[in-house]
Amino acid sequence: MNFQTSRTRAEGYQLVAGYLGIAAMLIGCVILLPLLFLIAYPEETPYAVDFIAPGAASVTIGYLLYFFIRGKTRARLRGHQDSVAIISAWILAILVSSLPFMLTGRYGFAQAVFEATSGFTTTGLSIVDVEKCPRIFLAFRSIMLFCGGVGFVLVMTSILSDRGGMRLYTAGEHGDRRGPPLLKSAKTILALYAGYAVSGTLLYLVFGMGWFDALNHSMAAVATGGFSTRAGGIGFYDSFPIEIVTMVLMALGLTSYLVHLLLVKGKFGAWMRHGETKFSLVLVALTTPLIGVLLAGGIASSLPEAFRTALFQVVSALTTTGLRTTRDFASWPSSSISILIVLTLIGGGAGSMAGGIKQTRAIIVLKSIVWDLRDKFNHKRIIGDDTIHHFGLKDAVTDRDKSQAGLFVIVYLAIFALGTLAYTLYGYSLRDSAFEFAAALGSVGFSAGISGPSAPAGALWIGIAGMFLGRFEIYVVFMGFARIVKDAADALRGR
Repeated sequence: MNFQTSRTRAEGYQLVAGYLGIAAMLIGCVILLPLLFLIAYPEETPYAVDFIAPGAASVTIGYLLYFFIRGKTRARLRGHQDSVAIISAWILAILVSSLPFMLTGRYGFAQAVFEATSGFTTTGLSIVDVEKCPRIFLAFRSIMLFCGGVGFVLVMTSILSDRGGMRLYTAGEHGDRRGPPLLKSAKTILALYAGYAVSGTLLYLVFGMGWFDALNHSMAAVATGGFSTRAGGIGFYDSFPIEIVTMVLMALGLTSYLVHLLLVKGKFGAWMRHGETKFSLVLVALTTPLIGVLLAGGIASSLPEAFRTALFQVVSALTTTGLRTTRDFASWPSSSISILIVLTLIGGGAGSMAGGIKQTRAIIVLKSIVWDLRDKFNHKRIIGDDTIHHFGLKDAVTDRDKSQAGLFVIVYLAIFALGTLAYTLYGYSLRDSAFEFAAALGSVGFSAGISGPSAPAGALWIGIAGMFLGRFEIYVVFMGFARIVKDAADALRGR
């Protein structure tokens, strides 16, 4: 009876292996997608084998692994096995996607893994010289951003269709239970963000950007990733309309998909009442003039130019995108850099493509301080109303919500401090180290110049660790590896 059940039912690591098979087939398809650009750039055909070999191998191996669950009843993943599946799928995606870079012979293992990690985590830090890089590889980087930020996560979430799937995708964010059914939601999100990317591409074309640059920048901005096809980033074009389009696309990536649904349904009042909407507007309104004044007379020759530069970088930092209009940040005053670091750490909305601590947590922590002060100064008989506006409605904030948000912020900042310290051990300044690791941990493409082709392998691995932890909001990674270690220990003990 048990033998028959094992043949018709997939569970445990057999189920994980089957899901990894599906992921491997998807990864293979992603790697093969850049071949479409050879139609426009046939002179780059010699690079085709760099994509065909790993792409075909990934699809083949994935198909073989799929036999672990093919035709079988699928049990639910239990005891953080969902974390194991998700983390394993992403590691697989990163390793396989690093192969095209390595096969060129131009990049070492650490460099290739860094670039692939930056792509799938929608960070945008890069070791690639975009002025010399073949267009097929530039397209591949943008495809990784878009799939990592929108498609791949949602497809894998749909595959893990038990309750753990959406919980992992939102990674403990508050108030994420009002959405439509998971599979329908995934299709809606894919259609929504694809529509944004297409619209952004068309607007870029209208304002004078070439089609290749337009497509790549649109995918990068919507996915809140900082990869650009130009060394000067968006600043290469010196076009305010292009900057406006980019900021709008980045803002769309910052916003939770449930908030997007409010906009699609025309519920603008609910959108404006949403706590993260107001918080984002307040942060931009406060920090843009401040940085603008700090840049005036130095980085910028006039106050309007300073405000224009400040606005773009503020939006890019808060949305954790990393696209930029400034050539570098080396000449920026430390005060402005500090503000960008804070915005990077806060990050985007819960359930969005953006990284960082997430604004809902920041709102809960800040309001908890206000509520605590209110309770201390008010008469004891007065009961306060501890609520936040979430998706247009008031949500009660429990003590558990407060403690979870506070603990996450503490853990996040502790890892930020450790990563910063690790960079300083390589001789980088405290300012540059903090800026670089805040970018890596928050999935932001800003760089102080540490990440690059000449960076030591150890520094690249520090960035890789930061990007990976930040993308999965730390706890998912910890739970996944803890489960693997526990199961390995149990196997050694013969359980």
